[in-house]
Amino acid sequence: MSLSRRETMMAMAAGTAALAAARRADAEPAAPHPLTLWYRQPAAAWTEALPIGNGRLGAMLFGGVARERLQLNEGTLWAGQPYDPVNPEAKANLPQVRELIFAGRIAEAEALADKTLMAKPLAQMPYQTLGDLILDFPGVGQATAYHRELDLDSATATTRFTAGGVAHVRQAIASPADNVIAVHLSSTGRLDVDISLRSSQIGVQVAADGPNGLLLTGRNGASRGIDGNLRFAARLAARVEGGHATHSADGSLSIRGAKSVTLLLAMATGFRRFDDVGGDPVAGTAATLARARDRSFATIATDAADAHRRLFRRVTLDLGSTPAAQLPTDRRIADSQTSDDPALAALYFHYARYLLICSSRPGGQPANLQGLWNDSLDPPWGSKYTININTQMNYWPAEPAALGECVAPLVEMVRDLAVTGARTARSMYGARGWVAHHNTDLWRATAPIDGAQFGLWPTGGAWLCMHLWDHYDYHRDRAYLASVYPLMAGAARFFLDTLQRDPASGFLVTNPSMSPENPHGHGGTICAGPTMDMAILRDLFTRTMEAAAILDRDASLVAEMRAARDRLAPYRIGRQGQLQEWQQDWDADAPEQNHRHVSHLYGLHPSRQITPDGTPALAAAARRTLEIRGDRATGWATAWRINLWARLREGDRAHDILRFLLGPERTYPNMFDAHPPFQIDGNFGGAAGIVEILMDSHGDIIDLLPALPRAWPAGRVTGLRARGRCAVDLHWREGRLDRAILRPELGGPRTLRLGAGSRTLVLKAGTPVTLTPKDFA
Repeated sequence: MSLSRRETMMAMAAGTAALAAARRADAEPAAPHPLTLWYRQPAAAWTEALPIGNGRLGAMLFGGVARERLQLNEGTLWAGQPYDPVNPEAKANLPQVRELIFAGRIAEAEALADKTLMAKPLAQMPYQTLGDLILDFPGVGQATAYHRELDLDSATATTRFTAGGVAHVRQAIASPADNVIAVHLSSTGRLDVDISLRSSQIGVQVAADGPNGLLLTGRNGASRGIDGNLRFAARLAARVEGGHATHSADGSLSIRGAKSVTLLLAMATGFRRFDDVGGDPVAGTAATLARARDRSFATIATDAADAHRRLFRRVTLDLGSTPAAQLPTDRRIADSQTSDDPALAALYFHYARYLLICSSRPGGQPANLQGLWNDSLDPPWGSKYTININTQMNYWPAEPAALGECVAPLVEMVRDLAVTGARTARSMYGARGWVAHHNTDLWRATAPIDGAQFGLWPTGGAWLCMHLWDHYDYHRDRAYLASVYPLMAGAARFFLDTLQRDPASGFLVTNPSMSPENPHGHGGTICAGPTMDMAILRDLFTRTMEAAAILDRDASLVAEMRAARDRLAPYRIGRQGQLQEWQQDWDADAPEQNHRHVSHLYGLHPSRQITPDGTPALAAAARRTLEIRGDRATGWATAWRINLWARLREGDRAHDILRFLLGPERTYPNMFDAHPPFQIDGNFGGAAGIVEILMDSHGDIIDLLPALPRAWPAGRVTGLRARGRCAVDLHWREGRLDRAILRPELGGPRTLRLGAGSRTLVLKAGTPVTLTPKDFA
């Protein structure tokens, strides 16, 4: 590509400013603005690299000096192809498995389920890396004044340093509008770079693409016995200012003597939807670059930053600052357990919002176990959608942290699951409606996987339906509710057909099921009617009935749901004073007393069936359960505990757990959550916990500062969202509310609660309301 005079001037201006910053850094190594992750050395591991993404395309930047690596992801590049994993023996053997469970013959039931009910193949398809963009810089030696950063506000990753008296600046962004990864390289001297695309996928070929480009093509591989049938492509175009480009015999592109270089990278697969892989990624990437190639890096970056800021800048959070905030991010994480650094929690919150914007935009796939970023062909747990907690946790902060648009990919996935799940419901259970078990993938597989002791849990789809309702409840869009109501009703119909009468109690229960993923110590893991299932189904039936009333439909279905809900097994308190996890008081017998999952506390969070005010005995039992389980667990499980203690209004306990989450045991140097290994749900769950500490809304009630810890005596947050389309700003000092500002977009009554005080207002759309403590006296 050649540059016009105007584009050359724009690029030179941007490069001059960045290079001036690099020179200043040589003399003034200072911390950047608070919404920045920054480091004084390149990444030595993937969990030190910095992520960018546009909801479809992702890259991890290592910030190398003589060699820069961008590890690449395209959100639809998964192994395999469309498939139906339902076991053909399942329907015939389901009655016997149920009988064995009710008879208490758990080991026999689990063995039969493993043979006859579980999916074929037993594991789903993994999310995969596309490959790497490698930039080699011959002649660049040892660096001084090195600085690497990720600006969360502009969504820009920057590396700058000086080598041999020459200042270098490298910037990268992921553009949602142009659908490209854009990289800008500049220096105050001669710029030489060798550019190559690499992939460990099968059938990969790299070829020249015009005088200044490269084209990588390939096909995904087989996994778990399912052949690969998904083509993919990555196409790169280089715009060179002041130099020339040539292709090398090894398939790389060499640029010599440049002042600056802009690289545009498009990636695509043949994926159209879960049952269609007939797209043309070669043509698709060509069309993408044809639209973007004449736009300068400055223009692309400005538009990308504007699109990002429209979402990111809706919320601000200030928890105070100490000198620790001036240190590089990796130092702050390493020191977090012994230093006072409240700004680190605020940075963690904003980083989670950044990650959700980058990994879940309308038109893309939902955030998976690693969001959008994965460097493996066979990552831990397949980097799939684990829907017994992890996928749901990814979206806990979305609505209250003003990122409702980011929920769109999750909603679309549920629409897909209702199709594949209806097939599973019919062929496996002989039931109406639809079902999804504890995992799914790009191909929307819904049969139980991973063995009966992990995967024979039928309420994953029902839990996802709560996110459909939450999206409605925050925005109160009747047309949207009408579009998702059939999904909720379909999930409810499945359980109306499959709930079983427990012969020991007479209550309706799920069977077979389990309390994810916790063995109960009585022959295995599977059981009938675990507490979590009963809680999820209470919510499913209740919310579906509410939706039907709003839409004025399905009176007979409402009657069925009400009757079934009233016969669900109730909560029970066990001999330890704990909330029972199972119908039987087995908690003390479970072999893992500190198990990571706290599934039976779903009723406390994310649901509100258990509250300190409304159900104090159950809240006390939930508290006892948390004491038994302990505060420290895997990353995401630690994050869940923050939310649970906040719901119990014990802010200091919640903050202590948050502080552990922010430490080096559970947070990598790049602030990715450490399960370990990396899972992004801990990032999102931790951010949700911060919101829970500061504000909670349910129905038309808004709780202000319900669990404020002593560690945050003063601060402010603006732009949080309460249910019913209402923005909330909070200012506090000396540990008490100073003022709350409500900015309603929808009128109507709201009850505000502050400690033991409350105030009910009738809000008018577009009219802000300011409240102070005296309004609650």
